[in-house]
Amino acid sequence: MTYYGAKDLAESFRTVRKNTIQAAEEIPESQYGFKASSDSKTVEKLLTHIALGFSFQHQFHAVEKRKNFEGLDFPVLFAKFRAEEEKSRTKAEVIALLKETGDGWASFLDGLTEDFLAETITMPTGSTPASKSRFEMILSVKEHEMHHRAQIMLIQRNSRSGWRRTRHRPQRAKRIAKCGLRIRGQARRAGKTSARPRIQSAFRNLLPNGAVQR
Repeated sequence: MTYYGAKDLAESFRTVRKNTIQAAEEIPESQYGFKASSDSKTVEKLLTHIALGFSFQHQFHAVEKRKNFEGLDFPVLFAKFRAEEEKSRTKAEVIALLKETGDGWASFLDGLTEDFLAETITMPTGSTPASKSRFEMILSVKEHEMHHRAQIMLIQRNSRSGWRRTRHRPQRAKRIAKCGLRIRGQARRAGKTSARPRIQSAFRNLLPNGAVQR
């Protein structure tokens, strides 16, 4: 049977983690304490949560190789995960953790067999659905990361710091100034009283979202 298998799982996860690491590297360390709201995680904790997001699935499938949840001590297990997540880390330490856990989980995925991925896992009593394939549970690690990386990207976009956008603002400002001077000079030579309409039109090609600063 041919389908989306272990190698595909590993490769797609590596791509997702690579993009997460890129985002983590672009954010200044001074902004790692930023919170989008009072009850949300800081950037540091959100990235750490992503880095450790594989922990339960790794314990379940790689360490214990379970086929059901019988006897699983959720409070103890998640207290352990939470304690690790709550450790204070620098930007460099967060990025190192993302790389380390990403490599480890991808290597695990690389070695999985089709039979192992196809195994049926019985979910806790009362769950809907009552069972899932091991493949579906393992795939959730990548989906979980993509969900939280979207939050990181939204913080980047909406932050007044404008981490990505501000990198190019000095160059953009110089281009706008030169463009304005050139158009005004052309207008004077042509005997026109105002160059504003042409300047605004040119600025729309230089400013983000076509905005014109007045």
